[in-house]
Amino acid sequence: MRGFLTAGLACAVIAAGGFFALTAPAALDPNFGQGTAPDPEAGQLVFAAGGCVSCHAVPGATEDAKLVLAGGLPFPSDFGTFYAPNISPDMVHGIGAWTLAEFARAVTKGVSPDNSHYYPAFPYTAYAHLDQQDVINLFTYMQSLPASAIPSKAHDVSFPFNIRRGLGLWKMLFGSDEFVLNGDLTEEVARGRYLAEGLAHCGECHTPRNALGGLNRDAWLSGAPNPSGKGTIPNITPAKLEWSEADLIEYFTSGFTPEYDSAGGEMAEVVSNLAQLPQSDRAAIAAYLKAIPAVE
Repeated sequence: MRGFLTAGLACAVIAAGGFFALTAPAALDPNFGQGTAPDPEAGQLVFAAGGCVSCHAVPGATEDAKLVLAGGLPFPSDFGTFYAPNISPDMVHGIGAWTLAEFARAVTKGVSPDNSHYYPAFPYTAYAHLDQQDVINLFTYMQSLPASAIPSKAHDVSFPFNIRRGLGLWKMLFGSDEFVLNGDLTEEVARGRYLAEGLAHCGECHTPRNALGGLNRDAWLSGAPNPSGKGTIPNITPAKLEWSEADLIEYFTSGFTPEYDSAGGEMAEVVSNLAQLPQSDRAAIAAYLKAIPAVE
């Protein structure tokens, strides 16, 4: 019996060690950002494309107040309710004390400065596509925004999902910096892919998820249930989206559809963000949406 217990304890120790090894937060390239000059004006466009205001502004904020990224917006899900954190430059309650390396690791790896995993309600699996220059530009621009001393609200997540270390396994299963659309792409479609699959993280809403919350990449952008429980998010592959590229560009610019309807709900926020980008970027996203595989 003693030998059995000893063997069992040894197996448990090995299993625990394996778990901690497999779920260890990813490191960042130690040379990240070296020799690269920031461009805060370009960072403002990255900020718009990434939709930072849509999630991190105080709910109900308007005009310039939307640039105070104090957070608080709830995101209900099957795993609990997540709340957007304060990412203003406040030194205590925001990210004002973060280094560039800490910011880059958070955005592209989903790891906090205290070395814990972030929940994928933060779309770092999409932001993993960001190139180094855009991350640097975004960080520099965000440091220029107003600070807020409002503390971040704790997520309402129950066991076992409140064990953040387990997110390391989730990342192993569903985290990928590989693009969905591959092949011989035009420069315009490649730019649209970078924006749609990366910065604008379109797949986070428009792609169905499995039981563990991972995106079904085989059904990319084919529509999904609305996490709020109200209706569905539409299929925007060529199987269902019949608008022309010109129609899409107009929609991303003004919010008006070919049927003279207008964007509403969360999509109105997306249009507000995309309208700040150069016309060429909206055209690139339109070209990308016409190039992705049709999924019924």
